[in-house]
Amino acid sequence: MCLAIPARIVSLAPDGQTGRAEVGGVGKDVSLALLDDVAVGDYVLIHVGCALSRIDEAEAERTLRLFEEMARAHAAAEAAP
Repeated sequence: MCLAIPARIVSLAPDGQTGRAEVGGVGKDVSLALLDDVAVGDYVLIHVGCALSRIDEAEAERTLRLFEEMARAHAAAEAAP
């Protein structure tokens, strides 16, 4: 199974082929080579360091909220006796 994470582009390299993406305050340099015309503020799906596609902000935020809910449920299950 593969998992792509939504992230917001916070900066672009001068060549436009790489950029910095951020999720929950954590930044990562990613390849933008598979996409055209990525701009700062765009949300993209990232898998193994590559931006695969653009997604709209509402979908990115919805997906990130679901990840947070899963993390909370996992932590609660781990803490249960």
